[in-house]
Amino acid sequence: MREKILDIIEELCGDEIVKEDQDIDLIEEGLIDSLDYITLLIEIEKEFGLKMSPSEFTREEMSTPAKIVDVIGRRLEESK
Repeated sequence: MREKILDIIEELCGDEIVKEDQDIDLIEEGLIDSLDYITLLIEIEKEFGLKMSPSEFTREEMSTPAKIVDVIGRRLEESK
């Protein structure tokens, strides 16, 4: 699961640094914008079947690859 999520983030950001530094702040570093964030949620829904609304999360909760993986991991556990 972690690798697939990181692959999605890398594709959106166009930079493999998201795999190398999973604590990098995607917004502060200019790697992701609000449209990319929506695309990320759509890709997660397609890949994992999770419906995630942008209004459910703060920017802080989804600001790094590690945080995104954690949020999705928790959601997957809850959905079982």
